[in-house]
Amino acid sequence: MGVDLITYIDRGGIIVYILIFLNIIGFTIMFWKLVVIALSSNKREFLINEIITFAKENNEEFKKDSIENFINRKIRKLEFGLNTVKIIASIAPLLGLLGTVIGVLDSFDSITKSGLGDPSIFSSGISVALITTIAGLIVAIPHYIGYNYIVGILDDIELKIQKEVLKKI
Repeated sequence: MGVDLITYIDRGGIIVYILIFLNIIGFTIMFWKLVVIALSSNKREFLINEIITFAKENNEEFKKDSIENFINRKIRKLEFGLNTVKIIASIAPLLGLLGTVIGVLDSFDSITKSGLGDPSIFSSGISVALITTIAGLIVAIPHYIGYNYIVGILDDIELKIQKEVLKKI
């Protein structure tokens, strides 16, 4: 199986290597975000107290919107890097499609040079097309799911903090 995977990767060419590189970057960011979120859960009470202090110091200007903006800024710090994951999820299928077009073009070039007599002449181009399409989807799908999952966690944290702060004020 391992040798087959390496063979497929080699046959997919530079596009598959780019997708593997993007996959490593994206999963590293998602793993790091999950660790940061887990560690920040321990600091939630500190953040709530900081927000309440902010609200009390700005009592004459106190508005629900200003508290929400303050919370929003804190949550946005946790979202840093997630746009990269979203971009990877968006461009991975496009890179797969690029590999597909390159593979099909290669097949047509082979047909032009050698004719349709031997199907194996153009089948390698079609193989490249399919490998890059599969690789693009394999990269895109988990990144899309991971991005939405992490954003959902952060939205949930933001709502919980807002509720707790509004209860204490």
